[in-house]
Amino acid sequence: MILYTAKLTHVRHRALDRRFSHRVRLWLVDVDDLPLTSPLSRLVSFRAADHLGDPDRSIRTNLTEWLATRGIPAPARITMLAAPRSLGYVFNPLTVYWCEDAAGAPLCVVAEVHNTYGERHCYLLRPGERWHAEVDKEFYVSPFLEVSGHYRMRLPPPDERLSLTIALRQEDEPAFTATLTGRRVGPGTARRVLGYTLCLVPQRVRFLIQRHGIVLWLRKLPVVPRAPHVPQEGVQ
Repeated sequence: MILYTAKLTHVRHRALDRRFSHRVRLWLVDVDDLPLTSPLSRLVSFRAADHLGDPDRSIRTNLTEWLATRGIPAPARITMLAAPRSLGYVFNPLTVYWCEDAAGAPLCVVAEVHNTYGERHCYLLRPGERWHAEVDKEFYVSPFLEVSGHYRMRLPPPDERLSLTIALRQEDEPAFTATLTGRRVGPGTARRVLGYTLCLVPQRVRFLIQRHGIVLWLRKLPVVPRAPHVPQEGVQ
């Protein structure tokens, strides 16, 4: 369990140009080695109920079964970048899973997107040599962006540095760009876990995103109606 500190930046390119940034902290974990029974799990935890699939199964089992329905063999190793449940609360705008085969070669990347309405959607990506991939937008996230267009993503696995980019294009024009850039802090020691918990990271991230939405609404940006999302895995 490795802690990263980063800056998340959202940039709108259409209708209203606006930039929004805030600091975040995220954890990189091996899904086969989650802190489920250690004393640290009382402060932070990674629960299947907070991600895709059956809440009574493990994150590993749920992801592996979801990949199987898309023709992807069971990965030998899965690493996940996410915010854990902290003080009973979790909010993950984006969870990324890097899936490798037994030789350590990449099988695929899964980008799991959550919105503020309690819904989620997973995108299966097969990045090229420089970790670039494209996928159609299929999920309602911002109330100010239609569910149309396609994403261009660059999601390399983090090492000492963290650098992820998701760019949305609509009608062949840039519509929205999100970047996450940061650095590796170190292993999940008790001190770092406690510091993460006291900073109320998930609570703060959700508050800032909703405050940003209120600003856009006050500036008369049109709201796109939301249709209920059908969970891919049959469980929400």
